[in-house]
Amino acid sequence: MNKNDFISALAEQEGIEKKQAEACTAAVLKCIEAALASGQKVQFVGFGSFEVRARAEKKVRNPQTGESLIAPATKVPVFKPGKVLKEAVAG
Repeated sequence: MNKNDFISALAEQEGIEKKQAEACTAAVLKCIEAALASGQKVQFVGFGSFEVRARAEKKVRNPQTGESLIAPATKVPVFKPGKVLKEAVAG
């Protein structure tokens, strides 16, 4: 399911227009993005949580040339599913 499929499903499920569903989806994603960018954790009880984790600097190798490089430290967003979501997916 891509973003457009999700918007269509949301509009149909909630009985609203696609433009409203698109605006709601964009607002939710923007709020999650802003919270993560400011270092906050976003948690939906039962569904899961989004957080930012620090990834340490590490030594990597270019497979084409065999040259060793240093990948810089970075921050990455991570999603951890909640119990209810895990159970729903498991069947």
